[in-house]
Amino acid sequence: MIAVEGTSTDRFTRLRETLAAHIESGNEIGASLALDIDGVMEVDIWGGHADTARTVPWERDTLVNLWSTTKTLSSLAALVLVDRGALDLCRPVADYWPEFAAQGKETIEVRHVLAHTSGLAGWQQPFTVEDLYDWTTASTRLAEQEPWWKPGAASAYHMQTQGQLVGELVRRVSGRTLTEFVEAEIAKPLRADIQIGAREADWPRIAALVPPSQLPELPPGLDPESIFTRTLLGSPARDEHVDTPQWRRAELGALNGHGHARGLVRALSAISRRGQANGHRLLSEETVDKIFDVQSDGVDLFLGVPVRWGIGYALADPRTIPGMPTGRICFWVGRGGSIVMMDLDRRVTFAYTMNRLGGDILASGRTREYIRHVYDALDAAN
Repeated sequence: MIAVEGTSTDRFTRLRETLAAHIESGNEIGASLALDIDGVMEVDIWGGHADTARTVPWERDTLVNLWSTTKTLSSLAALVLVDRGALDLCRPVADYWPEFAAQGKETIEVRHVLAHTSGLAGWQQPFTVEDLYDWTTASTRLAEQEPWWKPGAASAYHMQTQGQLVGELVRRVSGRTLTEFVEAEIAKPLRADIQIGAREADWPRIAALVPPSQLPELPPGLDPESIFTRTLLGSPARDEHVDTPQWRRAELGALNGHGHARGLVRALSAISRRGQANGHRLLSEETVDKIFDVQSDGVDLFLGVPVRWGIGYALADPRTIPGMPTGRICFWVGRGGSIVMMDLDRRVTFAYTMNRLGGDILASGRTREYIRHVYDALDAAN
């Protein structure tokens, strides 16, 4: 069997073997898995290749574009500001961003943005990827448009807008860009190799993403006025934009984070461990508890599956991802299957990143299999 690098304790041998099997079969090109249990990194493994030709090995510090797993970092940045009293979850966004009150948005609260219930699931057309790359244009356009449904009444996944909304709030209250804030307040103190966008010096260690061989088919006769269609058309970033200089230089807090499984675990274990990780207290226990304040529980108007949204994260629910364990778990996923999940009951943080994208909407079969092996091992120890 193909070699997998890194370290793992004996009880996670099956997880390691599964990664090796997926690389050998070609299901994975390159990937990394990491698992922290109450401050002990019991799994930190990687293998395969960083390029489609399979000539460049996936190394310990290989980075990959995280797609929507980036949102876990942006939400963490917002929670840091909540913890410091700079942001109030129940105050209107317009209190921090006055222009945002236009078009009847004066009642939209910070919590609505973090829970995908603000009514701004996409940009009003026309809106291009070049507009997305321009921070001022992207923020101004959101401030000028009206919500597509009553804020707080339902969720529709803010696939590409959430990073802009959170990032603008971070800029308004901290005076720093989201990229700067994540670097200074999360990555450095927690010694986590993650970033929003990608520093040019790090480009050589970024793995090339491989789009799925087959995309889900859209149902015929889509209603152009439906939330699903408007969100899809109002979210211009596509697979072909990734791995370009413009993408890497942009600040896309919902989409273009770069990291690996170990980096995500080192950052997000601050949630699993009740606010403190790697010798640094990032959040109070009270702020961590706020994540589990359910904001919406029902079929998401964009994703089409039931999602329980807390503050900044989805809450564990097998209706959302089949086979996901229950308990005090929050998580989110990225396009193609990457994931980071924080289990407060077990003080466990698990992350998976890869460069071959799966075609499922939420997590891939590989993602679900890795999660199953993690929890099989944890359950066997009890």
